Amino acid sequence: MIQPRSRKRLITLLIVLVSGILIFILGLGSTGLVDETPPLFAATSRAMSESGDWLTPKVNGMFRFDKPPLIYWLMGFFYSLPKNEIWDSLGTVSARLPSALGSLFLMLMIGDTLFCWPQKGDRQFLTPIVASLSFALSPLIIIWSRTAVSDALLTGTLGISLLLFWRRMASNNNDHCISAWFFLGLAILTKGPVAFVLATLTITTFLISQKDWKTLLCKINPQKGFLITILISVPWYILELIKEGKPFWDNFFGYHNFQRYTSVVNNHAEPFWFFLYIMILASLPFTPFLYYGIFKAFKDFLKSLKESCEVTETLYTYSLCWLASVLIFFSISATKLPSYWLPAIPAAAILISNSFVNLKNLNKSSSKSYLYLWIFNILILFGLSISFFFSNFWLSSIDDPEMPNLVSELINSGIIFKAKLFFSSFAFLAIILFSLKFKNIFLYLQIFLLFGQSFLMSPIRKLADTSRQLPLRNISKLISDIREGKETLAMIGIRKPSLHYYSRQIVFYEPNTKEGLINLSDRLNNDRRENYEDQPDYEYKTLLVVIDEYSSRAQHWSNINHQKLGEYGIYNLWRIQKSDLNKYSEFLVDSGYKSDWKNRKVEKF
Repeated sequence: MIQPRSRKRLITLLIVLVSGILIFILGLGSTGLVDETPPLFAATSRAMSESGDWLTPKVNGMFRFDKPPLIYWLMGFFYSLPKNEIWDSLGTVSARLPSALGSLFLMLMIGDTLFCWPQKGDRQFLTPIVASLSFALSPLIIIWSRTAVSDALLTGTLGISLLLFWRRMASNNNDHCISAWFFLGLAILTKGPVAFVLATLTITTFLISQKDWKTLLCKINPQKGFLITILISVPWYILELIKEGKPFWDNFFGYHNFQRYTSVVNNHAEPFWFFLYIMILASLPFTPFLYYGIFKAFKDFLKSLKESCEVTETLYTYSLCWLASVLIFFSISATKLPSYWLPAIPAAAILISNSFVNLKNLNKSSSKSYLYLWIFNILILFGLSISFFFSNFWLSSIDDPEMPNLVSELINSGIIFKAKLFFSSFAFLAIILFSLKFKNIFLYLQIFLLFGQSFLMSPIRKLADTSRQLPLRNISKLISDIREGKETLAMIGIRKPSLHYYSRQIVFYEPNTKEGLINLSDRLNNDRRENYEDQPDYEYKTLLVVIDEYSSRAQHWSNINHQKLGEYGIYNLWRIQKSDLNKYSEFLVDSGYKSDWKNRKVEKF
C-alpha cells in the first residue's frame, strides 16, 4: 500500500510531468527545422546515424567541432529508430527531443527536490509545482526546449547535476553522489568545459557560505566523483584528438571555447550588464517575484556567513550561488548570447518559489511587499496587453527580407488579435484574483499561462514555418527531382543550412558579391567535398544554384546565362553552365577582383 506522503509525491510529479509534456513535447514535429543552427545539428546527427561514424561530427562534407558529441548521439539515436521517416517526416521530432527531454527531466527534478526538502518548514503541496512551472514557463525555456541545439540539453544535464549535489549535501545517506558526478560528465559531453566551470563556481560559492563546509565537501566525495566525471566525459576528447589532431584542438578548444570567451565572435558583442537585461526577460511575466526571491535568499546568505543553519533549508541560498555564478561568468565573457542565460533559469525558478513561500506566510492585509509586488506584476501584464493594442506602431518597423509579407500575414492570421485577447484576459484575471484575495493566486496565473502559451505559440510557429522554411523544403524537393548527373549545388546570398539538410546534398555557400562569384568558380575546381551519401560530380557541365531574389538582381549574377527551374518564396533555382560561370569569373579577375575563400573559414555560421 502506498503511503500518503509517497502518494502525494507521485501526484506532484505526475502533475509536473503532464505540464511538461504540454509545454515541451506536444506538437514537437509539426514544423520544420529553423535556420540557422538547428539544421547543422540535425544534419550532423543524421549523418552519424546513417554513416555509422559516431566519433567525428561532420556536416556538409566538413568537420563540425563546435560542440561535443552527446547532443549528436542523442539526436542520432532517434534518427536510427525504425520507420523514422514515417513518424518524423520533417526530421524535427528526432532533432528536438533531446532538448525537450532535457528540460522535462530537469523540471521533474526541481519539483521532486522541493517536495522532498521543503524549505523553512514549508509543507505546501503546491510549492514544488510552482517552482517547476516557473522554470518551464520561462520564455527562453519555452523557445530553446523546442529548438534542435545543445543549450537546453546543457541546462538539463547541468541543472540535474547541481540539484543532485545539493541533495547529497542535504542528505544523511549516500544517495545522489555518483549520479551527480555522472550528470556533470554528461553536461561536459554536451557543451564542453563550461559545465565543469559553472558547477565548480556554484558549489565553491555555496561552501564558502557554510560553517561546516568541510563536512559538506566530504559528502559529495570530489576525489571519487571527479574520476567518474572524467571517465564519462574525457574519452571522446582523447579519441578525437588522437584521430584529428590539431584541427580538432584549434577548432573546439581554440575557437569555440577560448576565443569565444576572450573575444567577440560572430558580432555577438554586448555590454557587461547584458544578462541583467536578459534575466528580466527570461522570468516574464513574473520577474518581480524573482527579485523578491533573490532579496530573501541574499538575506539568508548573509545570515549563513555568521551562524550555522540546517543544510536541508539552504536550497534558496544554493540557488542564489548558482544564479550568481552564471551571471558573473558569462558577464565577463566577450561573446554574449541570450542562450547563455539558460543554465541560470532553474535557479531563478527556485528563487521565484521562494517568493511564493514567503508571501504566503505574510499577512496579506498589511503586507506592503505583497501589495507592491502584485501591483508591479499587474502593470507588467497590462503593459504587454497595451503593446499589442498599439501594435501598428511597432509592426511597421518589422523588415525581414526573408519574410517580406510577414506584417500582413501576422494580421491576417489573427495572431495579433489572439495576443490582445490573451494578455488582456491575463491582466484582468490577475486583478480579479488579487482583489478577491484568492489564495495561491500565483499558481492560478501559472495554470492560465500553461494552457494559454500554446494558444499563441502554436500559430506563431506555424506561420514562421510556412513563411520562412516551407519554401526551402519545397525547393530542396525540386532539386532532388531534377538533379542531373550529380550536379554540384550552390546557394548564393542568404545562407540556409536547411537546404543541405533537406536536399541531402553538399552545398557551396557564397555571398552575392563579385568575390563570391569568383569563389564559387574557384571552389568548384579546387574544394573537393563528399559525405556519406552525396559525392557531387565536380566535372559535370552544369551546376544548380539557389539564389534569393535580392541577390539575383545583382548585375554580375543576372548577366550569367541561366535556366530558371523554379521559384518558392524569395528563392529561385537556376541551372548554370559551368563554362559560363568560369568565363564571367575570369572577367572579374581581370577587372581586379580576386577570390578570398581560402583566407576565411568557409561556411562559418
